[in-house]
Amino acid sequence: MKLFSTSDEKQIADHGISLEKIENQLETFKEGIPFVNMISSAVIGNGIRRCTNQEKEDYISTFEARKEGFKLLKFVPASGAATRMFKELFKFLKEFHPHEESINAYVNRTNASMVSTFFIGMEKFPFYDEVMHSLKMKHADYNLLSDDIQKYYFVKEMLLENGLNYGGYPKGLLPFHKYTAETMTAFEEHLYEAALYATSNGEAYLHFTISEDHANKFDKEFDRIEKKVEKETGVSFIISFSYQKKSTDTIAVDMQDKPFRESDNTLLFRPAGHGALIENLNEQEGDVLFVKNIDNVVVARLRSEIAAYKKMLAGMLFDIQETAFSYRRALDKESVDEVLINEIKDFIAKELNVVVKPDFYKYKEVYQVAYLKEKLDRPIRICGMVKNEGEPGGGPFWIKDEDGNVSLQIIESAQMDMSNSKQRGILKTATHFNPVDLVCGVKNYVGEKYDLSKFTNPRQGFITEKTKNGKALKAMELPGLWNGGMANWNTVFVEVPLITFNPVKTVNDLLKPPHQVSK
Repeated sequence: MKLFSTSDEKQIADHGISLEKIENQLETFKEGIPFVNMISSAVIGNGIRRCTNQEKEDYISTFEARKEGFKLLKFVPASGAATRMFKELFKFLKEFHPHEESINAYVNRTNASMVSTFFIGMEKFPFYDEVMHSLKMKHADYNLLSDDIQKYYFVKEMLLENGLNYGGYPKGLLPFHKYTAETMTAFEEHLYEAALYATSNGEAYLHFTISEDHANKFDKEFDRIEKKVEKETGVSFIISFSYQKKSTDTIAVDMQDKPFRESDNTLLFRPAGHGALIENLNEQEGDVLFVKNIDNVVVARLRSEIAAYKKMLAGMLFDIQETAFSYRRALDKESVDEVLINEIKDFIAKELNVVVKPDFYKYKEVYQVAYLKEKLDRPIRICGMVKNEGEPGGGPFWIKDEDGNVSLQIIESAQMDMSNSKQRGILKTATHFNPVDLVCGVKNYVGEKYDLSKFTNPRQGFITEKTKNGKALKAMELPGLWNGGMANWNTVFVEVPLITFNPVKTVNDLLKPPHQVSK
């Protein structure tokens, strides 16, 4: 029996997806995606490098001396909505009964410590003055209201559509930092930061992946701040945007692994997670790409410290890449002797964390050379890693694939078999986590851009259970951008300090010192 009708096939084609791809996705749902096989955590001295102060300064000097010969680009995933930041406050608006209980009673009744913290720190939020001004314009008697009603109105005005609608904003355009004369969004802070390290020849290229619904908002924000930021930094900013492609969506299935049908019998497609952004990254024209999430920014007094570590990672990339390219050119020569082969083998093992198979020396020389070429002909990523202090997120591990190849990877908890005591034991030994702090070299030794889609591992995706209109379904996410999306890159992990990681996952994170202008 034919699985898809003619109208189904048209819907699939309109989505920009091939029928073959959909059939492969359905097969993956049936087979399941295996957990990764972790063999050890990556730690200092075994998968993670720690730089001395002198090495840090040397790498910064390398970067400063050589950056003008490269096109640098900062790539910022920025499609996230602010809704999750305010999750507990949306719940507060839904469940708080302003004329029947106090906020303190609500906090005790629901154990809403986050709501309590929000109100305690309310005046320190960068948007406080704007919300208060809007409130007092609407409510002439605002100052006469009880303290609890005032706070309730404050949250409504801040979040809802008939107010300032922050709950519907993209996270990147929320007021993040309050300075003496102005507030700044995360988007604006990324420009100032880029001016410090992602600039060559007086130009800074930035690319933001955003939701198509928010495109006009980002355009307006850049128009508003462009001249001011360029005047203050002396840098020209070239900004571009892209959206997660519909063609990277995945089909949803019911609990019997059959295509999930909407009420009108059409197929349901879902966005495939941030792993889909490998296609957006692949379209960027740049020699060196800095990758950092939209919400990971700091106030002005900390920017230079943050920039120093970005320069350190980029200097390390230049250093490693230069050696890798010289070795790759040497392998193109007619005569390659045993000494050079050993030298390159040691380099890829020590500097690129390539675990060379034990039977390497059983190969004929021509196959050894081909093996080394294949290992060198890959994009390189230098990834900052932060000491684990209980923050959520993926971490660095050595894993072994089904073919017995061992590699260094960033692994999320969803990829781990938590029912396996050995795997749980390895997780407990982890010392660092991934703050999404990458510097990527995406061109080869003759200056050609790699096709990044050829270096992914599609078997490192996720299958999750969701609901739609009360019906259970299974959804599939592509391998994460810095997980399976970069699985076959040459990978170097480097310890960076916790100050480089300042995400805003909940609104209360804006109360932390790196987001407050006054210490």
